[in-house]
Amino acid sequence: MNYNIILAGVGGQGSLSISVVIARAAMAAGFLVKQSEVHGMSQRGGQVLAHLRIADSEIHSPTIPMGSADLVLAFEPLEALRYVSWLSADRGFVVSARTPIKNITDYPEIDAIIAEIEKLPHHIAINADEIARQAKSPRSSNMVMLGAASPFIDIPYQSLENGIKKILSDC
Repeated sequence: MNYNIILAGVGGQGSLSISVVIARAAMAAGFLVKQSEVHGMSQRGGQVLAHLRIADSEIHSPTIPMGSADLVLAFEPLEALRYVSWLSADRGFVVSARTPIKNITDYPEIDAIIAEIEKLPHHIAINADEIARQAKSPRSSNMVMLGAASPFIDIPYQSLENGIKKILSDC
């Protein structure tokens, strides 16, 4: 099994925390993991990107080759579009939040961004912020995103749940 995930968002959304949850869950399930992170800014609102590679055999590089991502998990819709070219043409899936973080002055219209996501052959765009608010946990939209992506990550549910418990106990 080889599975490549790009996690993309902006600072403060918890995308790197979710990357750690998935990595720990994969290791607990007996897989090998390599991870690479890029922090665009050290403050809230800067670009954040993680490459997460999971396999049952040796992984030679922590970065995902262009056109080889199985999943783009985007915590912000414009960030989803930024990494579409990394997707595998035949099996790549995008799971994206719908709520924009308008951290640039010329941020495109959100309806146009969602329309582009919806043109992709394999996609889900959800209002994770609203789901988190309805669950009375507004800061947990990153967990909502993990839940939406979990059917597309070949890791046992129990391992993901244990990864969440572990990262929350470390806080």
